[in-house]
Amino acid sequence: MELEKQAAQLARIRTKLGQALRKDAEFAEFGASSHQYKLDEKLTAGKLADWEARYGVKLPEPFARFLTEIGNGGAGPYYGIYPLAQATSYTELPALQGRAALHPGMTAEEWNLLTEPLTGERDISDEEYEEARNKALGGMLCIGTQGCEYEMYLVLEGEHRGRIVYTSEFFPDRPFFFVYEDNFLDWYERWLDEIILDYDNAWFGSRLPGDENTLIQLYRNTPDGKLQVKALEAMFKFKRIAPSTLEFLSNVAGQGSRDSNTAISLLCKTSFAAGSPYLLKLLQSDDAEGALHALTILHTYGKNEDRTEFIPLIRQRLEGINDAETLRYAGYILKDCDAMDFRDFAPFLCHASLDIKTTAVYAVRDCRNKQENWEIIEQMFRTGGTEVLRSTILHWDVIPHEKLLPYYKAVWPEYKRNPNFREKFAACLRELHLPDDYLG
Repeated sequence: MELEKQAAQLARIRTKLGQALRKDAEFAEFGASSHQYKLDEKLTAGKLADWEARYGVKLPEPFARFLTEIGNGGAGPYYGIYPLAQATSYTELPALQGRAALHPGMTAEEWNLLTEPLTGERDISDEEYEEARNKALGGMLCIGTQGCEYEMYLVLEGEHRGRIVYTSEFFPDRPFFFVYEDNFLDWYERWLDEIILDYDNAWFGSRLPGDENTLIQLYRNTPDGKLQVKALEAMFKFKRIAPSTLEFLSNVAGQGSRDSNTAISLLCKTSFAAGSPYLLKLLQSDDAEGALHALTILHTYGKNEDRTEFIPLIRQRLEGINDAETLRYAGYILKDCDAMDFRDFAPFLCHASLDIKTTAVYAVRDCRNKQENWEIIEQMFRTGGTEVLRSTILHWDVIPHEKLLPYYKAVWPEYKRNPNFREKFAACLRELHLPDDYLG
């Protein structure tokens, strides 16, 4: 029965590969330009048997059938699936033949204990490092890459045999991630389905599977709060949503619950007009965290929208901002909307916090009226120290005003041998009709 089910699934996959190629003919999906939906020549049953005998490993049936009936690598999630020989070359033999140490419910504490030799501060030999690494990656085959430090592994033994695991570097408190499907073919077919359905596929497999209605029903019916959060977060894969989903998200957003901000983000991603009233409410509230969330949404999903109505509220909130992250996003939006005023940022340029000072320096980098506000800059230089001065030289160039020259003269030795920065200083001196050697 299972073999018949797999045969039907393999037939669907063959059909869907063609549909995915037609849907993404320009190879716009992440990694598609690498594999172009092409498959390598199928692996013969004999060669697969030789490989399994050589390494003493039996591949999970769904993956083995993919290699022998679909293709020995090629088209697949991210940069595609490795041919078996390449996958083997990227997997150390002790790990390939080892016991699987990872499991879906692994806690941060378990992970830290397993990887302590790899992440701890104590020096260990290369042999000890390889032994610890192979133990962490034991019982798995590296079948593809997501780019950077992210890889995809297939579990070869134990309770979770056949599952796909996404890995990254050995960071503390970050266990590897098991995708939701039970086997390779289910995972692979879901990838094709989501391309055909035109979902946002950038982080394929990291979110719950399911269409809009499935995820809504899961959110409504599960008593598990963590699963509710995952159901909502999975909706970020949708580029467009139905009116019924819009209504559902509006209800969640309006409840002021734990999930309100996620629902507002989803509304603004798919229908900015539907989410705007909630953003306005957050910006008008006394909730500093909610205001930061509103600003991040405005920056992320509002770039191509008319944000005029938000500008007065953002200016009004500037007076109460006391953290660099909120200031950063306020600056992004004001700059994008051509609503930046240098003097609005004066309190932050002269703030006691170095982080807030440097954030403000970057925020006003394109303001054209710096020279006429030299008093503010002089106060900032006087109280901010050399690091703030360096930040302004990097982002603003050198402001031509005689009252600022003593500060520039003090740091000139750091820059005079760098031709790019030397020209910034020279331009300032020319505008002030001073000789090139004025600074020494």
